[in-house]
Amino acid sequence: MKLIEPIVAQSEAMATIRRDLHAHPELCFAEVRTAERVAALLTEWGIPIERGLGKTGVVGVLHGRDGGACGRALGLRADMDALPMTEANTFAHASRHPGRMHACGHDGHTAMLLAAAQYLARQRDFDGTVYLIFQPAEEGGGGAREMIADGLFERFPMQAVFGMHNWPGLPVGHFAVSPGPVMASSNEFAITIHGKGGHAALPHTTVDPIPVACQLVQAFQTILTRNLRPLEPGVISVTQIQAGEATNVVPDSCTLQGTVRTFSTEALDLIEQRMRELSHQLCAAFGARATFAFRRNYPPTVNSAEEAAFAAAVARAIVGADAVVAQEPTMGAEDFAYMLQAKPGAYVFIGNGDGAHRAAYGPGHDAGPCTLHNPHYDFNDALIPLGATFWVRLAERWLARGG
Repeated sequence: MKLIEPIVAQSEAMATIRRDLHAHPELCFAEVRTAERVAALLTEWGIPIERGLGKTGVVGVLHGRDGGACGRALGLRADMDALPMTEANTFAHASRHPGRMHACGHDGHTAMLLAAAQYLARQRDFDGTVYLIFQPAEEGGGGAREMIADGLFERFPMQAVFGMHNWPGLPVGHFAVSPGPVMASSNEFAITIHGKGGHAALPHTTVDPIPVACQLVQAFQTILTRNLRPLEPGVISVTQIQAGEATNVVPDSCTLQGTVRTFSTEALDLIEQRMRELSHQLCAAFGARATFAFRRNYPPTVNSAEEAAFAAAVARAIVGADAVVAQEPTMGAEDFAYMLQAKPGAYVFIGNGDGAHRAAYGPGHDAGPCTLHNPHYDFNDALIPLGATFWVRLAERWLARGG
């Protein structure tokens, strides 16, 4: 493994910063303390900053030895926000705020990019510009979309943009990256079936929405098996069914809610259309009616082929060919998708291991899995020098080849 020695030398200091961020998690668009810490460090290292994009976002402008005169530029993005959940760990840097936790490793993503920024600012062994994008509100707030709406790519013109996420289960020292879709679109639906309530002992006088709901849940699965092309992935999950208040009353209505995930807009269009048609037509067949709402959240995260291949080559030069694998697409979603809709780029995964790193903290760390969005999760600080080295070599090589 070819790590950059000055980054390794600073790794404990960066881990301290990471643990401080972990202890003080902030939710989407409320990353005030985190943004202040990031801005102060970048300023200390001589990197000009812009603040306020996407409300609490920070962008560092790092020119190379030519002062950025050549015009080549790329963006490196880290997310900063935490999740609205209570941490179960009891080690020293556990969250000090009940109901808020860095359970997805955004504290580590921020630390890796900060470590790279520190090294690049000291060496400036490149021509062109590196834009350091510290993004708020990835966890459901669409912070990437908001930064773009605030002029991210107009104010900081770049030819490509890259992001990175830790991945539990992938061994430390490994990377995963693939061209094409790597994460799914995220969408929500809410369907209310309006029937006719009445006494449960006199069902013939009612239009019971609950059997209609049961039929509808089953019918949705035929969209995937009979309407969607067999080789096109898709998920329809009804995750909530809410109806009734008493055991002897047929309710007036029943509400279904859930999520839809796809890797293409075409598949999403088909699923939404068929769900809408089935909801109205099936309800009508039972003498009920439907109110249908469908909300599209994050689009699919789709890596451009050239940038994905380039990122993989950079990773192989650091950790060796055997430690760089193809990323199997996941039905999870990521708002870096908005940036990849606007610019060529790639989303890279770095192995977070199996959670054994938590043993160093002593008791209170080992109950439950160290998986994303789990109350026992913790970012592996061993990734900081590796991730920072990757960012540095990616920037240097990409700018050196002329973009």
